Amino acid sequence: MGYRIASFSFLFYVLLVSQCCTHSNGSRKIKEMYDLLQHTALDENNGIHAKHAHDDRLQMIHDHAHDHHPSSQMDPSLNIFFRTNDLKVGKSIPIYFSANSTSTSPHFLPKEESDSIPFSLSQLQNLLDFFSFPKHSPQAKAMEYTLSQCELQPLKGETKFCSTSLESMLDLTRGIFGSDSQFKVLNTKHLSRHTVALQNYTLLEKPTDILTPKIVACHSMPYPYAVFYCHVKDGDHKVFEVLLGGDDGERVEALGVCHVDTSQWDPNHVAFRVLKTRPGRSAVCHFFPADNLIWVASPSIV
Repeated sequence: MGYRIASFSFLFYVLLVSQCCTHSNGSRKIKEMYDLLQHTALDENNGIHAKHAHDDRLQMIHDHAHDHHPSSQMDPSLNIFFRTNDLKVGKSIPIYFSANSTSTSPHFLPKEESDSIPFSLSQLQNLLDFFSFPKHSPQAKAMEYTLSQCELQPLKGETKFCSTSLESMLDLTRGIFGSDSQFKVLNTKHLSRHTVALQNYTLLEKPTDILTPKIVACHSMPYPYAVFYCHVKDGDHKVFEVLLGGDDGERVEALGVCHVDTSQWDPNHVAFRVLKTRPGRSAVCHFFPADNLIWVASPSIV
């Protein structure tokens, strides 16, 4: 008995949820989102059983875990950082967008099911037994990494949480924006076939600013089912969307952010190494990969 991992294409356009999420209509929005997710390929008779993960996903969580621990040499995946003066029409910069297929990524479990599965580093061995992963396997290391990251204390001025269901993500995000606030989710979209992870991209249009007092950035984590590490940090930032054209003809509607004040950042932050700068010297900008979900106040695009 098993199931096919659902396509993560809800990132494409659950996510065009330019739909607002408020306390009064939250249940309806969750239902709409789940309706959009149902085109993903679940086993017709067995439904969702997190215990039986797809082999491709297991390899992906191994690769993803490795990505979070760059070596002393320049990791190609670190080519996501750039400077504000790079945001000019016609400017070409090397950018890394993960080549992992979103079709191998899992979707959220329903809250009732995700809540029934322990999500704690102290329960790691039980979880490995549950998922039938050997203790020293790449999958075990990836799960340990995700659980440990989710249990870290937030940095100064940061609010963080990990979501294992869409409902919990919406509830916690609503708590950050305020119960009466409207918010929506955005993500990077590949408008054509994506086959090259790292290449030069040219800005084809002027960036579109997204005005929002806060952003909640949710990053996909390596795990047998969908887990997102979400955080919001105090400080000045500029969020934007921009159309990019790759050297191979690919088109990407990329979502990015520029952190204006980096004076309080860790001097060892990898962005400073990539950009050859230091805290407070200049803004640090980066693009979000397609499997990240970025929540912003709505209406917000100008």
